[in-house]
Amino acid sequence: MKKLKVSHFGQLRDAEVAFGDLTVLVGPQATGKSIFMQLVKLLIDMSSIKAEFSRFSIGWGEDVGHFLDLYFGEGMSKLYDSKRTIIVPDGKKLSIESLLRRHAAKAHGNDEVFLIPAQRVLSLREGLTRPFTDYRSGDPFAVREFSERLHRLVQMEFSKKDELFPVSNKLKKQYRDLIAEHIFGDFGLKTDPERFEKRMVLQNASGTSSLPYLVWSAGQREFVPLLLGFYWLMTPGAVSRRDMLKYVLIEEPEMGLHPNAISVVMLLVLELLNRGYKVCLSTHSPHVLDIVWGIQTIRKFGGGADDVLNIFGASRNPGMRQVANTALKSRMAVAYFTREGRTIDITNLDPSAETAAEAGWGGLTEFSGRVSEIVSGVVANHS
Repeated sequence: MKKLKVSHFGQLRDAEVAFGDLTVLVGPQATGKSIFMQLVKLLIDMSSIKAEFSRFSIGWGEDVGHFLDLYFGEGMSKLYDSKRTIIVPDGKKLSIESLLRRHAAKAHGNDEVFLIPAQRVLSLREGLTRPFTDYRSGDPFAVREFSERLHRLVQMEFSKKDELFPVSNKLKKQYRDLIAEHIFGDFGLKTDPERFEKRMVLQNASGTSSLPYLVWSAGQREFVPLLLGFYWLMTPGAVSRRDMLKYVLIEEPEMGLHPNAISVVMLLVLELLNRGYKVCLSTHSPHVLDIVWGIQTIRKFGGGADDVLNIFGASRNPGMRQVANTALKSRMAVAYFTREGRTIDITNLDPSAETAAEAGWGGLTEFSGRVSEIVSGVVANHS
């Protein structure tokens, strides 16, 4: 999918996004970014979504409204109006009804899109992963599916291992070192068996102290499901991508994290680009756009891989230089979702742009700019 236009779908009155290799969605709360990302997955993965519902014996009786409540969440069928809603992926208009009829359920595991939802912390209950069936039928599909993937990862792929971080065959040493420095400190992520299930704890290097889930920092609780999501995507060995997956959608990767930790997450996002994934993320963090702007500006003025790595304080080895070079070659796009339900392309992130949306990076630099202006005025008046 190169472009998606959506009209009269929930908060989205006239939204259009042209996707890059990395696409960033910004804008105030409740402007439709999450709905937009879930719709992208629905359009691409309808067959596997239907298969997943079928696998757990969940039906909707051929009722479009019931299906939308199952997929987007209870009460969300009101997003869609069969007479007014317009959905146009890559210039081809379609309806949810036709999409449902057209796509027969295929075997699960044929997903092309992996969506990491904003509610990812729900995928862990006191350190235990939660399967698809642990949720109510009215809970959003994106949360249930993400949770199921993590459950399978921890309970099956890591079934013979107690250590979840650091793990040498899951992430490059550079990433592991940065995660340890900025997120976990002197602790590693382990599993302790409880009633035949693996409960996650943080444990110090000597093994003398373990911290249960409820005493982790808010940032650690937010980051662990995100880390496991990266594990799911970053297959070890010669295969760079998992199965048929092509697209990764991440909602608010910065949640609960210190700016240095956000930088680590964005470096992992660049690793996804290097592995051939297309990535789309939503954010409320100016730090994320600082990185996008920095990479674009370095490219514009002839900078190189080492300059990109300096942004992250990352070592300059061949593997990391390859990641940085891929970032410099990648097409980046930034879309601003307005309160009026429209979108504005602010990809250039030009602070001197005539439009306030682009100059203020979708409102993310507006407050700091206002503070700077006020303080500068007070200092000038004092002197």
